[in-house]
Amino acid sequence: MASLSSPLRLCRGILREIRAIKGPEYKQSLAYNYVLDQFRKNQITGERYCRAQEEALHASHSYLCLLTSTRQHIALYDMYHGKGQRDTEEMAGIVGLRLPTQPGGKGWEK
Repeated sequence: MASLSSPLRLCRGILREIRAIKGPEYKQSLAYNYVLDQFRKNQITGERYCRAQEEALHASHSYLCLLTSTRQHIALYDMYHGKGQRDTEEMAGIVGLRLPTQPGGKGWEK
């Protein structure tokens, strides 16, 4: 199994995603309080090994991946989702291409 990130990095990442979703009032949300409570509950001391803590780290890593992927999906959807009929030149520009021009300058191309 690959090495997981530190618990503090995971917690900060999840809270960053919550802040991106909720906006400036993210600290009053139930999700923010729940995440902090879960990370505080699953803290571990140096004297003991706790399998539940490893499972909690894996679950939090999966949740961070879900939140990040969802945010990126929404951004891509908003960028590329059809907003009605578009002409060929505009669609080519969206994906980073240019349409070829007519050689010889017939006068009808743009």
